[in-house]
Amino acid sequence: MRDTATDPPELPPPTSPAARPPAEFRPPVVTVGGGAPFVELVRSRLLEFFREPEALFWVYGFPLLMILSLGIAFRQQPLQQLRVDIASGPRAAADAEALSMKTAGLRVGVVSAADARERLRTGRCDLVVERAAEADAADGGDVIFRFDSSRPESVLARDRANDSLERAAGRRDLLTVRDAILDAPGGRYIDFLVPGLMALSLLGGGLWGVGFAVVEMRIRKLLKRFLATPLRRWQFLLAVMAGRMLFVIPEMILLLAFARWMFDVRIFGSPWAVALLLALGATAFAGIGLLVAARAKTLEAISGALNLIMLPMWLGSGVFFSRERYPEWMQPCLRFLPLTPLVDALRGVMLEGRSLAACGEEVAIISAWAILSFAIALRVFRWQ
Repeated sequence: MRDTATDPPELPPPTSPAARPPAEFRPPVVTVGGGAPFVELVRSRLLEFFREPEALFWVYGFPLLMILSLGIAFRQQPLQQLRVDIASGPRAAADAEALSMKTAGLRVGVVSAADARERLRTGRCDLVVERAAEADAADGGDVIFRFDSSRPESVLARDRANDSLERAAGRRDLLTVRDAILDAPGGRYIDFLVPGLMALSLLGGGLWGVGFAVVEMRIRKLLKRFLATPLRRWQFLLAVMAGRMLFVIPEMILLLAFARWMFDVRIFGSPWAVALLLALGATAFAGIGLLVAARAKTLEAISGALNLIMLPMWLGSGVFFSRERYPEWMQPCLRFLPLTPLVDALRGVMLEGRSLAACGEEVAIISAWAILSFAIALRVFRWQ
């Protein structure tokens, strides 16, 4: 008989299931909704976006306000009315009649010489016309034009007034001319502006919508939780990019529809070429946003870095005015900014009707930015 107080307990035979060493415990991978990690991460990004009303405004409302305000500010206007003051005197009435022709585009008033000079000094008129005294006229110069040579409208008023007074004095033109005013879709400033604003919207969405969001997730310790899941780095980065890309399609459609309805902005090239350029640009900027956010740990760091990257492109990529205004030695640097080829390609397709093959150089530069930025971001990215 076995002494239960001193003998060790009997072990079950080796063949018994209880004798086998327990296998390593592996928790089951459970995903919300039963989808793959990539799909669920994209879904979570969409839900997070739609729960923030201010984000909806900055993505969809702000670009529309930009197009509306700049389109109204630089709309096609009639002949600019320039303000001309005529110094009172014996011939002031005759000069006012000569300058009041509709073709001159001058708004004329007769005031005293002192008041006219004061109005010119304070910017309330563009030109002052005075008749010289007889002694001054004998030395040459019957009319005195007082204007500010640093103001383009003041110089233009001087030329218009001189032309009108010469005609009134009996000058005959040797040539008969006819004016043909350009007022067709494709040649206005709003047509020039819309492709640039579309590219600018992609830039802001890619850098802030991706880079800023990743750093915010790092600060909230969400990335450390992803580190404990089977989610790979490339899956996470690609999901963040894909989540942003889903907002690009309705955003660009809304911008184009609004510009067409409000200002009759048309696409003279292939809409499919425009769509491909927009997708390529969105990918490139999202990759740059991921690269900037790969190591940033604070909102101050990512904000400063993103503003530093965006500022040269805001000013030098030709969004609001042609980059040809910059010196020739700066042009090679401006051409390789990631925003510049996208703006040039969009304008080439939308305004000039160029094919995608004709924009091969721009497409190659944008593709290089997209591939290199994502590849480097994938290599240097850290969860914490």
